[in-house]
Amino acid sequence: MDTADVVVIGAGIVGLATAYAITRASPRTTVAVLDKEPGPARHQTGHNSGVIHSGIYYRPGSLKARYATQGAAEMVKFCARHDIPHEVTGKLIVATAREELPRLHALVQRGRTNDIPVRELGPAQIAEREPHVAGLAAIHVGTTGVCDFTAVAEAMARLATESGEARTAYGTEVRAVHRDGGTVIVEPAAGPPIRAKALVNCAGLQSDRIARLAGDDTTGVRIVPFRGEYYELAPARNRLVRGLVYPVPDPAFPFLGVHLTRGIDGTVHIGPNAVPAPAREGYRRRTVSARDLLETALFPGTWRIARRHWRYEAGELRRSLSKRAFTDEVRRLLPEVTAADLVPSAAGVRAQAVLRDGELVDDFLFAGSGPFVHVLNAPSPAATASLPIGREIARRALEAAGHT
Repeated sequence: MDTADVVVIGAGIVGLATAYAITRASPRTTVAVLDKEPGPARHQTGHNSGVIHSGIYYRPGSLKARYATQGAAEMVKFCARHDIPHEVTGKLIVATAREELPRLHALVQRGRTNDIPVRELGPAQIAEREPHVAGLAAIHVGTTGVCDFTAVAEAMARLATESGEARTAYGTEVRAVHRDGGTVIVEPAAGPPIRAKALVNCAGLQSDRIARLAGDDTTGVRIVPFRGEYYELAPARNRLVRGLVYPVPDPAFPFLGVHLTRGIDGTVHIGPNAVPAPAREGYRRRTVSARDLLETALFPGTWRIARRHWRYEAGELRRSLSKRAFTDEVRRLLPEVTAADLVPSAAGVRAQAVLRDGELVDDFLFAGSGPFVHVLNAPSPAATASLPIGREIARRALEAAGHT
């Protein structure tokens, strides 16, 4: 039987940030990072738009607000220190209808409460920054940027394992978890079991299932997958977007709406929408998992979401099924765009935690007791906030392992 002080399940950016933080805080603590995929960052980390978020959207005092604001600054420094492509571009949040103006003003106040530099712009100032974008008013958020989060995750894995006390085991799916007195035994599908003092569950789309394997009660929360579908601007039309342009978000839903993102490679991504996915790892529209569908359908919170947000989701589904409808949504911000300018791009799947009453969990959610630390909700801006999130999870894991 193998041994480790801490086992981390999940080699996305949060799991690897946790391993990295443990090796920094307690260099002699041994860490094993397990992931069923053949390499790191194969799910949420490797399927997002690469935006370093400022923290302007998040409720003051929430974990998202605290960690995103802190994490954005740390992420820029981390990328610079390790030669990872990145750029602090700033972004515009643009109101295109009069009814959005009060929400835009509320974002200004929230940004200032969260100590984020914001500047209010009128139509002429919008045109100076983004000549092809239309809007009644906007705010400019100077601390937003872009980077390659897959490269960040790879760097964290490298730095953690360089210590000699951490190791990664890819292609290692966890099939069982047992308590044995004061320790935990993790059984992979192949290979020897691992005995550990603490287990950290950073499994993202599978995190509630791993928590159940560990014997913890997750009846009150379930991961409901939402697929985010993207297009890219055809290369000849990339000139239409200089940087990052976002709509004013709907505060009732934890998604930011279809936005325009010039990535670190110069490609302009447009999206995502947010549609219920028929598989937790359903990156392709035709990918269906009977198990995932059944679990989602049997969870009471799913139907309560549907009743509460059916108008919103009907619009999202329409834009998913109709390129013309998607284009019409984009044209609110970018009037010159046509359907011919949009090229399908890779989709992502958001691991959204939902409560039994149908509430979408809006903040990061940690759970577990004894030797277990479960990360049950870590969607965007988790990549931005991964360094401070990793330190918080590491603190909990080291306490659970008795390495305080």
